[in-house]
Amino acid sequence: MRLPLIAALIALAPAAQADEITVFAAASLKTALDQIAADWQTAHGDTVVISYAGSSQLAKQIQQGAPADLFISASTGWMDAVQETGSIDPATRRDLLGNTLVLVGTGTPAEAPIADLPALLGDAKLAMALVDSVPAGQYGKEALISLNLWPEVEAQVAQADNVRAALKLVATGEAPLGIVYGSDAVAEPGVGVVATFPEDSHKPITYPAAVTSSADTPQAAAFLDSLSQEPAKAVFEAQGFTVRP
Repeated sequence: MRLPLIAALIALAPAAQADEITVFAAASLKTALDQIAADWQTAHGDTVVISYAGSSQLAKQIQQGAPADLFISASTGWMDAVQETGSIDPATRRDLLGNTLVLVGTGTPAEAPIADLPALLGDAKLAMALVDSVPAGQYGKEALISLNLWPEVEAQVAQADNVRAALKLVATGEAPLGIVYGSDAVAEPGVGVVATFPEDSHKPITYPAAVTSSADTPQAAAFLDSLSQEPAKAVFEAQGFTVRP
């Protein structure tokens, strides 16, 4: 007579609940992070929900109380801004990734020196992320100024909300050239690298990450820790990122 009672108690026992981890991440991370999140979900059962946009937009949303558990920025400046308002747990903050800055063209363009950009561009448009707020655009403008090219191309810059939107303009042929991250060029078969900007022409491209102060799942910290380890490390490197130690 005990077996039916035991079976009934088991049936009434609550099932283990998987966590949901909400990640706000720079748009340039999409290809790599989508794969990493899918692998994590398979291994741990947690749901990883990722919102991609320009780091500036995401930072402002977090500051306004958007429900994110983890923030991965493409700029130390925007992570600093979020930290200053107490919106992240500073103890969890780390520099996660690095990247390169490249000039890309539609299809399979010929390689050329960066100095040839004005001639290559002619009267056409140069796709970039927002140059005053989105990290990829800020790095790009800084590099062009450093190389004395900004005055020659400024009027022809077509600004997009984030770096993946700028990449799309080139991939679809709406702009023949664009400035994006090296990882974006890896992710998009519709473009090729014309040239890589010298490292000393812009600040180091750094992706800081941190758990938010409003995170309501301990799995957010565990997921962040996993991003510096295998197999996530291999995914990032295959997509053109460097993983910081």
